[in-house]
Amino acid sequence: MSYQLKPWHEIPIGSIVPEAGSSKLNHTGSWRMLRPVLNYDKCTHCLICWIFCPDDSIPVSPQERFETDFEYCKGCGICAVECPYDALEMVPEMEIKLKELEEEIG
Repeated sequence: MSYQLKPWHEIPIGSIVPEAGSSKLNHTGSWRMLRPVLNYDKCTHCLICWIFCPDDSIPVSPQERFETDFEYCKGCGICAVECPYDALEMVPEMEIKLKELEEEIG
């Protein structure tokens, strides 16, 4: 039994993005399991992490990188893999949340 693929014009339309830039309306960081933590002492602001970030969640100026925008960072880790200076470490999100909670409690 062989399977015949449908021609392109018979395939139903899939996902549609109705307007450009709509991803800024959807905060996608809530499902992150790992968070990139920046070691400022190792960071040379080469901006390679910014170039590779698929979520545009690393704000930069012409000379430097700023803290990741965690409302959009999904924790994929591409930034940490591509950093030539090992300035980014992927840390479990739960570990960070527990530390923040401990600091809040005192």
